[in-house]
Amino acid sequence: MDNAIAIFWFRRDLRLEDNAGLYHALKSGLPVLPIFIFDKEILKNLEDKSDARVTFIYQTIKALNEGLQKLDSSLLVIYDTPEEAWKKLLTKYNIKAVYTNHDYEPYAKKRDEAVAQNLKKHNISFNTFKDQVIFEKDEIVKDDGKPYTVYTPYNRKWYSKLTPFYLKPYPNKKYFAHLFKTKPFPLPALKDLGFEKSDLEFPAIHYKELILDYAEKRNFPAIKGTSHIGLHLRFGTVSIRELASTASTFSQKTWLNELIWREFYMMILYHFPQTANHAFRPEYDHIKWVNDEKQFEAWCKGETGFPLVDAGMRELNATGYMHNRVRMLVASFLSKHLLIDWRWGERYFAQKLLDYEMASNVGGWQWAAGCGTDAAPYFRIFSPDAQLKKFDPELKYIKKWVPEYADISKYPQPIIDHAFARDRCLKVFKEALTK
Repeated sequence: MDNAIAIFWFRRDLRLEDNAGLYHALKSGLPVLPIFIFDKEILKNLEDKSDARVTFIYQTIKALNEGLQKLDSSLLVIYDTPEEAWKKLLTKYNIKAVYTNHDYEPYAKKRDEAVAQNLKKHNISFNTFKDQVIFEKDEIVKDDGKPYTVYTPYNRKWYSKLTPFYLKPYPNKKYFAHLFKTKPFPLPALKDLGFEKSDLEFPAIHYKELILDYAEKRNFPAIKGTSHIGLHLRFGTVSIRELASTASTFSQKTWLNELIWREFYMMILYHFPQTANHAFRPEYDHIKWVNDEKQFEAWCKGETGFPLVDAGMRELNATGYMHNRVRMLVASFLSKHLLIDWRWGERYFAQKLLDYEMASNVGGWQWAAGCGTDAAPYFRIFSPDAQLKKFDPELKYIKKWVPEYADISKYPQPIIDHAFARDRCLKVFKEALTK
């Protein structure tokens, strides 16, 4: 067996620079073998065998491996369940310590607890670090130690705690010499994982110029006013410290607030894991959803007869992305106009969104349905027509995604009447909440 090594386990942190767990691994004094596990438990739940996120991860892993090879190291890529992957690693290497970064989603927490217990039996330490957020877990809490459940006071506390220390990048480069020296490991082909290459285009890490006008442009889906950085945040191809530092440097508080919303929802999911599939406010689980499957299909396809809703859904289906203002509208429309369980929509977004992140997606859907933390009251119901006039007055976004709207005879009639839907929603929600 080879000499003692440490392992760094890449997950949602696919970069060599400014990576907390990798930094600590490299400073451990042991040669560091980097690994990545294509988790069969996760991949088996993906219905689309050309899922663009798998292609993105694969391409990123390939680039990461090329970077490591220039440093006379290599990335060991394993396609298996975490349990089986670690069994094989333990038989092949003399592992003294394992390093990785925190993940806050329910599946990830259970996975890491199981791995940690298994490694402990072999006297191997399992060391995890904060990397994908500025503040986590109990770092931003009320004075009594309880977690915040409303965003605004959380935001205030977040800013009050922020100092340059939290934005300082980890100087990984200084310690690259401590990487495990090895010949290149073979990389499994995408087809070996049971997937095909997606043809979707992935946004580049390009945000510094865009955030300068973010506050003025962010609500208009027809213009390029948002950074599309969500995909890179999701898989850690960019550092949150870099993003928050850039926003602070340029005094772009509106953009930074969006990053804080992300951390707020991650904190909520950490403290209230049941919200992954239950309303934060339990009384909302009593709502009698209509759950009309034909209307749900029309919503999925972008054929509701409400042009801004349809444009958003078609953009999502075609690109894996949807403008954030439109996300709020389509979520509100599904849960309040159509009275379809918000979980149906959340699952559809989970299948389609390139930047899907459970905490933010669940949080956003519950906000739209009125059942989450700091939620819009149930009686606040977006008017699709009013939203269209306000945020796409020249119909540029509509013309791009719903071209047949130009000829009203070719465009489907609305699948529901707005006034009827509004009255029905108010009645059904009120009945559920007064029980």
